[in-house]
Amino acid sequence: MLKALTAVATAMLLLLAPGLASAKDKDLGLAKPKRVYAPVDFNIADDPENILLLDLSTGQRVAIRLMPDWAPNHVERIKVLARRGFYDGVIFHRVIEDFMAQTGDPTGTGTGSSDLSNITQEFNDMPHVRGSVSMARAGDVDSANSQFFIVFYPKFALDRKYTNFGRVIANMEAVDAIERGEPPTNPTKILQASIAADGKAPPAVAAPVDPVGKEITADMLSNSTAK
Repeated sequence: MLKALTAVATAMLLLLAPGLASAKDKDLGLAKPKRVYAPVDFNIADDPENILLLDLSTGQRVAIRLMPDWAPNHVERIKVLARRGFYDGVIFHRVIEDFMAQTGDPTGTGTGSSDLSNITQEFNDMPHVRGSVSMARAGDVDSANSQFFIVFYPKFALDRKYTNFGRVIANMEAVDAIERGEPPTNPTKILQASIAADGKAPPAVAAPVDPVGKEITADMLSNSTAK
């Protein structure tokens, strides 16, 4: 009988052990180790498979470091759409001063998306700082699809509410120059979005035209007497 009682007591202790250990850790102030996320690599020569290039209608090329460690499914979606040519010709349809520039809607209205299914959120602890690239969504946290935005200045209120998946690593000045408006009167356009590993050259940008429709040539710009 004594042996049976001892066995029962031992079994109960084994069942309670995890809880007791947890309580002990709590009493000692021990917390679960916080996840450490991969840092942003600003060297544009590194890992070209995870660099998104945006060639803008302003003639500027912007480089964005994609971070699969932060949000693997969102990064994969951006790469798939870029390689499809989905973003080519799409405007920045919502650009708010001191906040962000949003794009990725083929309709230019803010309500469009790709034909792919929406993505489950991948909220993470990476802060929305200047140059952060994050996925836009509707009210449902799992409604992200193709639209994304680039942050002009730190906006920590967005943290853990929108999926931060990358950072501008070259030519943030070109992002700063994107035409403002909701939508802008003369919106800045993505002429080509590509992955650096694919080695696509920037597309040709049309020469500027003066108000009466006369093409402005290089000779005219260098000759002060040109009519």
